[in-house]
Amino acid sequence: MMRVLVTGSAGLVGSAIARRLRAAGRTVVGVDRLPSAETSVVADLRDSAAWRGALDGVGAVVHTAALHAPHVGVRPDAEFHEVNVGATRELLAAATAAGVRRFVYTGSTSVYGHALEPVDGAVWITEEVAPRPRDVYDETKLAAERLVLDAGAEGGLSTVCLRIARCFPEPPEVEARHRLYRGVALADVAEAHLLAVEGDAEGVLNVAGPYPWLEEDLKRLRYDPAGLITGRLPEVAAGFARRGWALPTSVDRVYVSARAGAVLGYRPRHGVSELTSPGVK
Repeated sequence: MMRVLVTGSAGLVGSAIARRLRAAGRTVVGVDRLPSAETSVVADLRDSAAWRGALDGVGAVVHTAALHAPHVGVRPDAEFHEVNVGATRELLAAATAAGVRRFVYTGSTSVYGHALEPVDGAVWITEEVAPRPRDVYDETKLAAERLVLDAGAEGGLSTVCLRIARCFPEPPEVEARHRLYRGVALADVAEAHLLAVEGDAEGVLNVAGPYPWLEEDLKRLRYDPAGLITGRLPEVAAGFARRGWALPTSVDRVYVSARAGAVLGYRPRHGVSELTSPGVK
């Protein structure tokens, strides 16, 4: 039975991943600075002496712990570098020394930054799009990714970076709109991490929701998404209307997770319909 260390185990994403791994029969060691049901070791990642022993017997690490976008302007930039970059470097070194086989890094589609700004249509965001960070969060998440990829290239540690789409709690109307092009269900994020722990895919992979769009839809998504949604997803449009929710007036990007589907077998199951179908309250 594989033993997996999950950092950020008290957080929204980390705890969901820990629960999914346990459900799949994995032994989970959670590390977080806050106690929680999924936290085995209460420690700040900047204090490696407090958590290094937790790597004993671990076959894989899932690294979700980080300062996030809401902390920008609230916490010093130096702290972003300490937590998001410095602690990642230390964790990679410790994992390599402990003989860990697999390292899964939880990144963010936010690193695409200014590349998400549309020009003449919505932007089709695959992993080939070059990130253009907007703030210290984007910069440090991207720097951490590079550390993870470099560690994998050096051999001895198999690494993959999952750039996850928006999955934090939002008002139902907002979440439903985002599930059309930039949001992803937490359950799908957790499933992607399980697949990444069990697989051997490397590099960077987008993890987003099941969207029905094609590249040829980008202009209409930018200028007439309501018409496109009504024509292609009439039941979804009806669900929005039934709840008095407004359809998007403009869509700026579509996250594409086809590569994760091809190399991980990732198949997101929780789309917008689960928020708009008649049986959902």
